[in-house]
Amino acid sequence: MNAPPHLELDLLAFPKAVPDLRRTVRQYLDAPCVDVQLCVTELVGNVIRHLGEGTPVRVRVVRAEGRTRVEVADPDPRALPVLVCATGDDESGRGLALLDAVALRWGVEQGAAGKMVWCELEEA
Repeated sequence: MNAPPHLELDLLAFPKAVPDLRRTVRQYLDAPCVDVQLCVTELVGNVIRHLGEGTPVRVRVVRAEGRTRVEVADPDPRALPVLVCATGDDESGRGLALLDAVALRWGVEQGAAGKMVWCELEEA
């Protein structure tokens, strides 16, 4: 039985939804995928922090050409993620730095209906 070509979930961004989301991603990939789960967690966490709990998001995970692509779309085209250099005393600001460290590349696509933050990792 072949896995579907991608996983796509529409959900409301609440902290309590993240553990189930991580589990669903792990089940879809059917392999250890700590880095993919980290990226999903950070991208959804950014939506919660910057747009608020309950924001509708679409999470998409695609396996293709030896890579795993994670996409998190939200309805606000203005709240763009920014990679910052957090110091040892900072209590936040490390999420995108972690994503940047584990991903091969990442970016943001803006549209009239919102934005999508994506990253690509070596296939899990």
